[in-house]
Amino acid sequence: MTPPTDSFDKVVRPRARSAPTEPDRILLEGPHARLKELWLVLGALRDFIRGFRTFHFLGPCVTVFGSARFGETHEYYALARRVGGALVELGFTVMTGGGPGIMEAANRGAREARGRTVGCNVQLPFEQTPNPYLDRWVTLRYFFTRKVMLLKYSYAFIVMPGGLGTMDEMFEALTLIQTGKVREFPVVLMGREYWAPALAMIERMAETSTISPEDLDLFFVTDDVDEAMSHIHEHAIVRFGLRPKPIPRRSWLLWE
Repeated sequence: MTPPTDSFDKVVRPRARSAPTEPDRILLEGPHARLKELWLVLGALRDFIRGFRTFHFLGPCVTVFGSARFGETHEYYALARRVGGALVELGFTVMTGGGPGIMEAANRGAREARGRTVGCNVQLPFEQTPNPYLDRWVTLRYFFTRKVMLLKYSYAFIVMPGGLGTMDEMFEALTLIQTGKVREFPVVLMGREYWAPALAMIERMAETSTISPEDLDLFFVTDDVDEAMSHIHEHAIVRFGLRPKPIPRRSWLLWE
């Protein structure tokens, strides 16, 4: 028996959700005409050039990942704010995804400590507008170009509590380190209780040999800001011999 049209529509139509941003959706939806594919490539190239020009003069960064959904009264916001200030004391520029929540808190802490604070924003239908504590920022069209920028300039990564995007960024960094695509920069997970289920899953991976036991040493877990800074000092500043460097001269020929 054929169901009524209104009943049928309720069965087959997916639940309405926020539409993804147009550039990423078009890029990932399959083959296009050759000219359109070229246009998409040029759009990604534009993202990279804008990011490179914006962040070329930063100096060594530490990227802080975390949820956009924690307000300033939340304990994780306060923790991220302390982290931002502590990173400045170590001599780093604080980089985030540029949005609200944890990102805002880390940038805010860096600003309050009189350090440099930057953001790498992305076009999204919700949650993602540049926070007011950024000295410099760029808004990119594509998620993958944004992730490159968040990784390219950093000598360490701090992962605060967050959602799917934070998990994506954390595992991206760990995978690149594991496979030797980037150096063994320190990855610090802040919040033992929050990350406990994810850590149990990673330990399960080691038990079943889907990762190596030594891969468990790719990250450091703590609740203490001082412990986190000590780990970064030892495994980034000391290990890679970071020293203050003069900021590269801007080129008037490139309109910098």
